[in-house]
Parts: sequence; C-alpha cells; structure tokens
Amino acid sequence: MALNKSRNIGSSNSVLVLGATGGIGGEVARQLRDAGWAVRALRRGESRPTERNDGISWVQGDAMNRDDVVAAASGCAVIVHAVNPPGYRRWAELVLPMIDNTIAAAQAHGATIVLPGTVYNYGPDASPVLREDSPQHPQTRKGAIRVELERRLQAATSHGCRAIVVRAGNYFGPKVGNSWFAQGLIEPGQPVTSIKLPGDQGVGHQWSYLPDVARTMVQLLERRDALEPFASFHMSGHWDADGKQMAEAILRATQRRGSAPPSLRAFPWWLVTLASPFVVTLRELREMRYLWRQPVRMNNARLKAVLGDEPHTPLDEAVEATLLGLGCIK
Repeated sequence: MALNKSRNIGSSNSVLVLGATGGIGGEVARQLRDAGWAVRALRRGESRPTERNDGISWVQGDAMNRDDVVAAASGCAVIVHAVNPPGYRRWAELVLPMIDNTIAAAQAHGATIVLPGTVYNYGPDASPVLREDSPQHPQTRKGAIRVELERRLQAATSHGCRAIVVRAGNYFGPKVGNSWFAQGLIEPGQPVTSIKLPGDQGVGHQWSYLPDVARTMVQLLERRDALEPFASFHMSGHWDADGKQMAEAILRATQRRGSAPPSLRAFPWWLVTLASPFVVTLRELREMRYLWRQPVRMNNARLKAVLGDEPHTPLDEAVEATLLGLGCIK
C-alpha cells in the first residue's frame, strides 16, 4: 500500500476511536477525553457528525468502509482500532478488511494505530509465560487471523504509520458486558447466587481490569514518539494462580454488601459442546477452551521499563466496581 506523500499530519491531541460503543473502545475513548484529547468516534446509524454530551464527537460511518474510516481520521494523530465482529461471528470475513481500512487511514494521515492485542496469537509452545518475542504458532482459526492482522500492521509501519499493541488477559470492568466475567462467571443485572468456574481445577488464568488497560494505552500514547514504529507490550493484570481467586473476590464483594454467599459451580462446557453445532457464538467459544485448560500468563517487564510501573487497581476494588456497574450488587 503506497504512502500518500501529501498527507496531513494529524493534530497531536486528536484521536479517532473505532469500536467506541464496545468495552475497550469506550473505556479508551473516555479516558482520552478526560486526559484532554479531542476524541472522535465512528458509529453506524448517525445521520450527521454530532457533538454528544459525553464530550465525544460521533461521526457516521462503518469500519468496513475504507472511505468512511479515512474521512473520519482526517486531522487525527491516533487511531484506536478496538472494533471486532460481535459474538465471535464472521471473523474470517471482517477482521482483516477492517484492519486494512485502519491502516489505509493511518497512512493517509500519518497516524499512530493503537491495537488491543489478544492471547489467541499464541499456541501451547509459548506457554506458560508469554513475552513480546514469544513464538506465535496459533492452533485456532481466530488465532491465525490475529497473527496475520498484526503482521499487516507491522508491515504498514514501513509505509507511513506507527503502531502500538497492548496485550492483556480477559477483560472485566463496570462497562464490559461482552466478557467472560459478565457472561461466563455471573449473570449481569442479577444478584450473584452462583459463580461458574470455566477453568480446569488448579489452572491459573490472567485477568485485566479494563480501566487499567485503557490507562496503559493512554500513558503509552503520551510517549509514542519515543517508541519504535511497531511497539508491542504485555500487561500482567491480575494473575489468578489456581483459577479460583477471581471467584473468591466476587464472593467477598457480595458478602461485603450483605448478600448470601454464592455457590461455586463448574462452567457447563458440556452444554456448549452440545449446542455448538447449532449456535455460531458457542462454536467459536468452544474453540478457545484451551485457554482455560493451560496456564497463560504474560510478562510485563518491557511495559514497566517504559512506564516505570503498570497501572493496577487492587483486585477487590476492581471486582466490586465491576459488580456495581453490571447491576449485580447495590
């Protein structure tokens, strides 16, 4: 893809967020706004560009339409690529075209792309501790697509844009409805009467509190000019060493609010297996079960070398805020 040599370099505090209606995109957009950035967000269904009461400029457009993305990014120094197909569906059709459109917009305007990375890129040979230079040999379709996505992103940094990848564990947070925490462990909007455990007994798992992930991205953006053109970072988040510490934090939060202690139950993987031939989302979910059967932990030494420390909210505080936001406690 050729660089447009007549591009306009974006304003240093202007950013376009793709996926701002989702969990990570919305959180990054709000934190950038609060940090003084001029935030623009692409959204389908708007009749015209509008300035909302939330301080974010919402612009009509579709991340699958290259012209929409290039136009929306005009004047922006940063593009946050936080858009994904909903419910794991149509990854093969949508994921790579969307990143290609973001790359085209970044090259046209000389922008830095920020990407929330995934652990799907890695296979068992990289476990149990993942570093930025760990081999990426995925054993799933989604993992192979994410590897190709990042390959294209890295290649594009030779042609006029820069990129920052921030990889973290399973998200949880007050405004994250589409997550393992909200859809696997508990029931949003309901008192917590039981907690389901997706992992095999004794297998560790890594979680990341979404406001901490967004804060990390904001801090890295403040230092973007000092980073290499393609910069990848891992977050350590909250390490659940035996697969039960997150559930125990939920239990403590509910008891502090005077609720009866919820029961602990195994996640019904058998039901997912049974229904997966008929439900696309469950079929895609089942493909990722390996992440609950082996420990996958990320080393954040490189991130700490740049930031000094990783933004980190204590687990009990983060879990209580999440349950409040999801309407599970009052």
